[in-house]
Amino acid sequence: MYGTYTVLLLIVLGIAPALTKRFTPDWDSLDSRTIPEWYDQGKVGIFITWGLYSVPAFQDEWFWWNWQGAKIPEYVKFMKDNYSPQFTYSDFAAQFGAELYDPNQWADIFKASGARSVNFYSNRIS
Repeated sequence: MYGTYTVLLLIVLGIAPALTKRFTPDWDSLDSRTIPEWYDQGKVGIFITWGLYSVPAFQDEWFWWNWQGAKIPEYVKFMKDNYSPQFTYSDFAAQFGAELYDPNQWADIFKASGARSVNFYSNRIS
């Protein structure tokens, strides 16, 4: 009995790839895919992180770790080229401000994007 199931399974697994449509890595091929209805009706959410790492505007929220922890050369070079050797991560706090923050503009952008939720969070790394 198990032999019959095994043979049937092998046949199905052998035939299945031949029955599936192959796509190539180009736009025409990818655009020819059918998209499930739920995908187009899905709702977008926006997550915002904003912290001291925003001040140098270089890379992401892992800025401190990549500079001081992992010592990734491009981060170390950026700091050496732009800040004094005595500059510390906490020194960014004095420069961290929201003088260009316009909540109404942000709300308009979020609404126009179709987002159903916006989540603002601080990062534990900072």
